[in-house]
Amino acid sequence: MKTEESRFEAEEDSAPLDMLMALFEARGWPCGSSNEEMSGEVQGSWTTYQLRCVWRAEDQVLQLLCLPEIRVPDEKRAAAEELLSLINEQMWLGHFDVWSNGGVLLYRNGTMLGDEGLLSLSQAQALVEIAVEECDRFYPAFQFVLWGDKSPRDALEAAMVDPAGEA
Repeated sequence: MKTEESRFEAEEDSAPLDMLMALFEARGWPCGSSNEEMSGEVQGSWTTYQLRCVWRAEDQVLQLLCLPEIRVPDEKRAAAEELLSLINEQMWLGHFDVWSNGGVLLYRNGTMLGDEGLLSLSQAQALVEIAVEECDRFYPAFQFVLWGDKSPRDALEAAMVDPAGEA
């Protein structure tokens, strides 16, 4: 018997929001959608992330936002922006930003889908996984700056410690 996810793998590429909704539903993640936007929740290593996906058909661009529920207080804005610069230098796909309205931290990735404007299941999975992995990877650095009073450089260095060997 086929699982929900394998059923979607067999289908052709789909409209971006339809494919993302199918992925979320197959994984049992909470989600909802409107004509040009879908939103959902994904549990990461550190917190539950809010994902928002916006489709701009006229440009054939899918924008994915991942919000780790971190607000940057005004008194930490300069340190947070310095940390963002250091982090974004290391990013291959997407970037981190702070919305000027409300100081909400977010990961943002825009993807051009070509003339057909279709998204495959593997593309949908990759976009969501990359967003969650990047938020998980840098979440501790934001915590160190915002609540641990570390300098941005020290926070990033502390968050990027990779364990050596096996436990």
